[in-house]
Amino acid sequence: MHGASEKKSKDQMGHTRKNDKEAEVIDENLRRVYQDMLDEKVPDRFLDLIAQLKSQDEGGNSTGGDAK
Repeated sequence: MHGASEKKSKDQMGHTRKNDKEAEVIDENLRRVYQDMLDEKVPDRFLDLIAQLKSQDEGGNSTGGDAK
């Protein structure tokens, strides 16, 4: 009976090691995707939209900035 419980423990440990390796691979892939996203250039159309919004905000603040 003692031998059967030892076998079960070893199987569980092996399964855990496999899960740890899979989790490590997933973590590495997620980090790589996240870093790729951080490295992407902001599209010019978004930069243009931001500039337009800033100019509207500046214009709004000079004529009635109390609306906040």
